[in-house]
Amino acid sequence: MTQPDPAFTNRLARETSPYLRQHMHNPVEWYAWGEEAFAAAREGDRPILLSVGYSTCHWCHVMAHESFEDEATAAYMNAHFVNVKLDREERPDIDGLYMSAVQAMTGSGGWPMTVFLTPDLRPFYAGTYFPPRDMQGMPSFMRVMQSVAKAWTGERDKLESNAEALTAHIREASAAPAQPEGWPADLLPRALDNLSQLHDPVNGGFGRAPKFPSPTTLQFLLTQPDGQDMALHSLKAMLRGGIYDQLGGGFHRYSVDGAWRVPHFEKMLYDNAQLVRVLLSGYTVSQDAELLNGALGTLAYLEREMLSPEGGFYSAQDADSGGIEGLTFVWTPQEFHEVLGEDAEEMMAVFGITESGNFSDPHHPEFGRRSVPYLPTGIAPGQAERVEAARRKLLAARASRIQPGTDDKVLAGWNGLMLAALADAYRVTGDAHWLELARRNRDFVRANLSAPDGSLLHTYKGGQAKIGGLLEDQALYALGLVSLYRAGGDLGDLLWARQLWEVIRQGYWDESAGVFYTTSNQEAVLLTRRAEFFDAAVLSSCAAAAQLAVWMARYFADEDAERVARRAVQTYSRELLSAPAGLGGLLFAAAHLLSPETEVAVLGNAEARQPFERELAGVELPFTVIALSEVGEGLPVLEGRGAGLHGGGVAYVCRDRVCELPVRDVEAFRAQLESL
Repeated sequence: MTQPDPAFTNRLARETSPYLRQHMHNPVEWYAWGEEAFAAAREGDRPILLSVGYSTCHWCHVMAHESFEDEATAAYMNAHFVNVKLDREERPDIDGLYMSAVQAMTGSGGWPMTVFLTPDLRPFYAGTYFPPRDMQGMPSFMRVMQSVAKAWTGERDKLESNAEALTAHIREASAAPAQPEGWPADLLPRALDNLSQLHDPVNGGFGRAPKFPSPTTLQFLLTQPDGQDMALHSLKAMLRGGIYDQLGGGFHRYSVDGAWRVPHFEKMLYDNAQLVRVLLSGYTVSQDAELLNGALGTLAYLEREMLSPEGGFYSAQDADSGGIEGLTFVWTPQEFHEVLGEDAEEMMAVFGITESGNFSDPHHPEFGRRSVPYLPTGIAPGQAERVEAARRKLLAARASRIQPGTDDKVLAGWNGLMLAALADAYRVTGDAHWLELARRNRDFVRANLSAPDGSLLHTYKGGQAKIGGLLEDQALYALGLVSLYRAGGDLGDLLWARQLWEVIRQGYWDESAGVFYTTSNQEAVLLTRRAEFFDAAVLSSCAAAAQLAVWMARYFADEDAERVARRAVQTYSRELLSAPAGLGGLLFAAAHLLSPETEVAVLGNAEARQPFERELAGVELPFTVIALSEVGEGLPVLEGRGAGLHGGGVAYVCRDRVCELPVRDVEAFRAQLESL
């Protein structure tokens, strides 16, 4: 394989996406997704080769090295196709659309994704990773391209037929389901029963390897008394496994085994932000300090390695270091001895480091001997101080290794997840540092990602914000603002969330279909509009919008928002029973809608409110309107209550719009909270 000329750059040098820029020195004449590429395909009557991935994707790197950096492969691509590179994180709408074609053709999906399109953007052949040579039943990338090129000139009718069939499948898969008459009365118990059948009672989590954290499912389970044990068991198992970075904090993407020991090593902002919130909720429910420590360790990692100087949070960190997956994170016994000396044997037992290793990467020069640190038996009483000292030494030594690359674009939706995590951290711990970071993030997003129409743009990097915001951007960031108001009491945060709700209501909600679409009705439609209701790794945009609608209904007495939320959840009520493990976000919205309307208002200046807020922090109230105010106005729950302020704090606890007597004493407040 010949290597590309590093002095050569293609069109991707114009882009800001770190993933696209990773390919700007390829000898492939890449286009970014857009009219320039589409026009070239139409004018040359050539098919489009669409390659989709993201910057921290291990197999995307592999295919790039094997094929896109090879001069002969690139020459064939350039001669026969218009080649388009797409960052799935920049354009999840396009990725999701064509992933339907991949799943229809192969029965599964993943990245890198390779899709061949007609010049009018209809898919006719699709797959994921293709190797440079035929292997294990997979055709080589060159063989696939040759077959497509031959068929394009000699069997065009067949390809057009494929394009019609795949496009019809995409439209059918994207259509809203038939509207059910109503919800089953036992919706939540049946969903819980289904989840219990999937739960791994030994290792926690759901299903078999590879095993994903499933934070939205865990968050829902924590709201249900009969589901809390499953969630807490899963969280503690993950915290003791290799999926949690025992040295630096934060969670890797998923575990390749069923016991959480050996991860796929990339770290994503969305996983870590969502898991911080779940851990904090788990701590509030259980008062188990291990969960709080896991949340704080993850927050420390995110602040240390993922926070931009401007206040935004970066997207992800790579699985690979120096071209080898996991190189930064795995250890040999010899390395433990070099760093820890006489303490090495004890710490090897603590962290599961063995001579045989637990990490088997055949590309690694010490294949079979390296281990991912995890906690096979936990930390014994009296051992914590020595373990912490060893952890710091190991982390310092690890910092001298080649570090994984960081995708430093800032995505509005994922920053909404992080905003909520920071707000919850302040509310639970009372540490003002987290509130300061949350408000910095809010100010950064307002200044840099706001569009003139009041919506949010999707992505920011290098001083440039671009791409019209998707539903996930508006809904996830608005949910973050709701959490920030519940923690800090700045009414402006809640009013901004309401503004974003209006953007969603007008631009993304389809009344006739009963769904929220991922793209605005102001955007041009590519093949069809999609509604994303399955959570996958991130809270789905439909679920996020439904959750936001419930909060708008409860905070502002907005009956239309309540109706929309109920309709959105009802649309997918059949799916909530058949596939609950992927629909934790909608189950959470359903649970909120089915819960009593509870409100807690705390009035007074920050000092006067503080004892009441600390009492609130010790109670898990996932569906309760929490209103904090100095003056007692601006929300229905606050109306007429400002007159009762006379220098001290006062609290009101209400259930189904009936309030207890106002209290100025924390003990009395505690007793009232117990009734919620």
